[in-house]
Amino acid sequence: MKKESLYLDTSVPSAYYDERNKERQKETIKFFSEKIQDYEVYLSDVTIAELEENEEPLRGELLSLVKDFTELLTTEEVVRLAEVYVENKIIPKNHKEDALHIAIAIVNEIDIVTSWNLEHIVRLKTRREVNATNILKGYKTIEIVLPSEL
Repeated sequence: MKKESLYLDTSVPSAYYDERNKERQKETIKFFSEKIQDYEVYLSDVTIAELEENEEPLRGELLSLVKDFTELLTTEEVVRLAEVYVENKIIPKNHKEDALHIAIAIVNEIDIVTSWNLEHIVRLKTRREVNATNILKGYKTIEIVLPSEL
């Protein structure tokens, strides 16, 4: 049986080392040790660029954590779809990278986006409006969940 595909936004690997929220860190470590192998895992050039913004040694630890996952690229089609999410006020204009994460997953036909971003990504409004937009634009729908939901 084919594994479902899973897209990680930056918040997921970042939470692995983020000690400010111990419960989220614990859930993320559990996710990486017990659940992630059940999926075909992807991230993007956006995720990598955001992880690279960290100082050493954290940058190296983060990049090492995700080194075996397939990197997807931001294409013109991705940018156009992300712009639709912003224009329709699904994702705020000043958080375009969140729209890019979702659009990269959609354009690449990923089954699930996982994120700890409760403000713009893992919200009922975002899930509904992203999927409605995807249907109207001819894309498939997608699940958007917390790592702890997998």
